[in-house]
Amino acid sequence: MRPPRLYYALPFLPIVCSSITVYHQQPFGVTTTTTASQSGSAAAASYTGAAAYDPTILNPPPVPDPPPPTTFFQQLSSSPVPGLSIPQSGYFYGFSVEFSVVNQVLGLNSTHLQVPFLNLMSNIQARGGSVRVRVGGNTQDSATLVDTLPGNKMMQKEAQDTANPTKTPGTMFTSEVLKMLANISGLVNVNWYLGVPMNDTSNLRLGIAEVGEAILGDRLLGFQIGNEPDQYAGHKHRPEGYSPQDYSNEFGAIDAALRADGKVSAVNGKLFGPSLSGVWQPQDVWDTGFIEDHRQSLGLLSMSIYPNNNCAKVFGGPNAEGGVDPQQIFPSYLDHTAGQKIAAKYLESTALAQQNNLPFLMVETNTASCGGFPGVSNSFGSAMWALDYGLQLAYSNFTTALLHVGGQGVYYNPFTPPPTNQSTFHQWTIGPIYYSVLAVAEAFGTSNKSRIIDLQMNANNIYTPGYAIYDGDVLARLALFNYITDPSGAHEYTATFAIGGGDTGQPNGTPPQVKVKYLVAPSVSSKENITWAGQTFGGAFESDGRLTGTETVQTITCKSDNTCDIKVPAPGFALVFLADIPGDAETFGDVKTFSTTALTKTINTASIDPTSLATSNGQKGANFMQAGTSHGRPNGAARFVPHLAVAGCMALGLISVLWRTM
Repeated sequence: MRPPRLYYALPFLPIVCSSITVYHQQPFGVTTTTTASQSGSAAAASYTGAAAYDPTILNPPPVPDPPPPTTFFQQLSSSPVPGLSIPQSGYFYGFSVEFSVVNQVLGLNSTHLQVPFLNLMSNIQARGGSVRVRVGGNTQDSATLVDTLPGNKMMQKEAQDTANPTKTPGTMFTSEVLKMLANISGLVNVNWYLGVPMNDTSNLRLGIAEVGEAILGDRLLGFQIGNEPDQYAGHKHRPEGYSPQDYSNEFGAIDAALRADGKVSAVNGKLFGPSLSGVWQPQDVWDTGFIEDHRQSLGLLSMSIYPNNNCAKVFGGPNAEGGVDPQQIFPSYLDHTAGQKIAAKYLESTALAQQNNLPFLMVETNTASCGGFPGVSNSFGSAMWALDYGLQLAYSNFTTALLHVGGQGVYYNPFTPPPTNQSTFHQWTIGPIYYSVLAVAEAFGTSNKSRIIDLQMNANNIYTPGYAIYDGDVLARLALFNYITDPSGAHEYTATFAIGGGDTGQPNGTPPQVKVKYLVAPSVSSKENITWAGQTFGGAFESDGRLTGTETVQTITCKSDNTCDIKVPAPGFALVFLADIPGDAETFGDVKTFSTTALTKTINTASIDPTSLATSNGQKGANFMQAGTSHGRPNGAARFVPHLAVAGCMALGLISVLWRTM
């Protein structure tokens, strides 16, 4: 490691230059946190820090025996084929943010927003048109809206619920939380799901619906009624024997209370449930007449599922000594059946939703409940899993899926802000599965009419799956996976395809050339060196939510026999663009993002002038020159600085204090 280098600012320069963005500032005496080498293969058993930064690196599964073929042909049809999904949108993947951590992830309050979060949402907006975020989780059922909190705090955690395996705390919050959501939507195109508390149906607390509707308006997509009610009896929130019919009855009681509440005007089509976790089967709820009984109020149907759980190991229990061995379970995430097994459980339910003209939402999901697994949930393998899983849910006619975001104590976060006591010198950590969200957004684009089909490619080999995506009536994109890790390159595969008009074998429709983006890393075990189209968010504590590096889109010239060869590395994912779709883009160099500064303790926050939000909608109407302040100005928060101003300051010779470790 090279010694730190110190550069001094020249004095007497214009005030405008005092707000230049500075990265990697590090106070004297602070040791940089590092992660294990990517070449390592064993779990970091001695690690005792926060799960979000666990350096555990697992061994990638060996090459399967026999290995899948490395060359194969796929015939495609230029016209839509039977079996396509319903139309899907680029905002298919969104996020579920645990209620108790919104003050860490979204902002300190309504005028101090987390700039990296804004950037991360803006990345998705550019690719998919908008973003859907649910604020809820285990803490939503016990959250209570109050007028004020000591010290003008926005929220305050109460005692933990020791009966619940996740030991999530109760939460007191003020309307400032909802104002914060509205202000975020004033800068980026984010829409919200909220949860009505359901831990005490004899003393309903409807404040979040009353105030949420008033503040968020049409940014409010709906209210979740009950979070995993099939877990209520097990968590001691309801008596033993609590049934699907009991839940449906309580849903109706909350529905009636909202309709009787003069402060709530929109109930029709605004409520959703049952958000089951897998203890009950969906049909158990449908058999109660749930859809028919609540049809007027139902806006969508929802589920909440994780493929595995790590609750025993993390929170104690009968199997706490052993728990789940991450190395043993890792391979179960690394083939095409992982997503198929989950989606298959809901095929009858998504069909029922279509019959009733209701969207079907996966309101909360991720690699494993209770925070996921070290070395699994924060590896490149999780990105491959989430990408295939999301596309499989879309193919199965889910309409949206929300990846859960917790605090410092979980492994699976798509993004994690630094601990509060490190926010003056550390930035955010972007998890591998966030890359999956970008790739899914680009796979579906902004037309809101993309339909997808599982190609059962390479003789339906589970390690080399692929999908075709039609935009309207046009074959637009291919999504190709290679789950195998092989540094030698021997198991990189080449998929050769041709496009016929209508049925296969009809007049050719293969374009003269195609464009390809790759999501790659050295291994499915990798935590760093992950790139999407050549760009990255870096490693732990390195990101402000903006991609770095040069975006790389490869152009492949098709052959004279009207076929195209697409190589997919081992491991890796390729998104192949087959047609130019109006309104879509293949490059995103002009994404609207926001700068952060390391000059104050508000390194990752922006102070938002309320007047700049008064007429804003998405990014329209926002005055970013007034969107914040720098050191010495009101609130001492991060300021948005035009790039030309920064360049001008550099030209004048202003070099702020910069510590750099190399």
